[in-house]
Amino acid sequence: MTRISFAEGRDGQPEALERIARTMSVAVPRATRPLFCGIGASFASLAVPVHLLRGHGIAAHRVLASEVVEHPGAFGADLLIGVSQSGRSAETLAAFEVFPGFKTAIVNVSPSPLTEIADSAVSLGDEPDSFASTVGYTGTIVALDLIAAAISGTPDAARKWDDIAALVTATRESFHVPSRAATCVAADLVASGASRASAEETALLLREVPRLPATASATRNYLHGEMESAGNTLHVIFGDGREIELAQTLARAGHLTVLVTAHGVPAESGLEVLRLPETEPAVRAVLEAVVAQELAAALADHRRVPVESFVFANNDTKAGGLDPADFAIQSAGAVA
Repeated sequence: MTRISFAEGRDGQPEALERIARTMSVAVPRATRPLFCGIGASFASLAVPVHLLRGHGIAAHRVLASEVVEHPGAFGADLLIGVSQSGRSAETLAAFEVFPGFKTAIVNVSPSPLTEIADSAVSLGDEPDSFASTVGYTGTIVALDLIAAAISGTPDAARKWDDIAALVTATRESFHVPSRAATCVAADLVASGASRASAEETALLLREVPRLPATASATRNYLHGEMESAGNTLHVIFGDGREIELAQTLARAGHLTVLVTAHGVPAESGLEVLRLPETEPAVRAVLEAVVAQELAAALADHRRVPVESFVFANNDTKAGGLDPADFAIQSAGAVA
């Protein structure tokens, strides 16, 4: 896979997603108890197909790949779907080695170690991607949506992606990071349903790119005490239900809040509102990921953190170790 900068990944994302949706081939067996596994951003993405399949009455679950390794026969699953963009994630490889049933891999790089031990594979097509993933993550959402549609027997699933390039471009152009965000010392990301993927991905990107401490929470859990620590914290709330009142409550208490919603909620003091179009959950998750990327890039600039200047290189997370060249690429305009 060709490694590109974070800026290049964001710039090329509309066309790349259009290409992925148009050319991707998905073949996966029908299942009644699919189990999804991954690690890091891949694990975050799995909230999307789990939400979609449960909506069809299918008992779908997601777990960290390391949990499959610890208890390979404990989940009663008839299909394991593992996500690793590089196809080299150590934990996902280990899960595939021990899982007793049918295994499908979702990768960007093919062939790869994961595809070699999988029973079937879905590839994004070796798309160039940044180390703090851009199109690798959003392209995975496309793949997971199409896999969920194949499992549930949903026809014409690919049609929802016809306008993805224009939607991504419009979202990127319409989102403006509030200047006050640069003074925040931490971030809370909150969502429910498929958008839990977005909260988790945003938290990861904020930690990876601008090195801002960030935590993702499910909406109902956040209401049960987690929000009490608010203070000089950036809050990004994704959703159209209880999330709206939550965002208003935080803003009216003086906390900087960004609400990402498809509803026509008016902005107010301390509350920035980004209105997304009414779309299918998976498409919305991609647009929310675009918001996450733009936020991470802007905060890195504000905090004078060179984009993709990762601090820790854990050499046991990828089969064959990490490529030192991955840490040498920085986005255009990054501070040296």
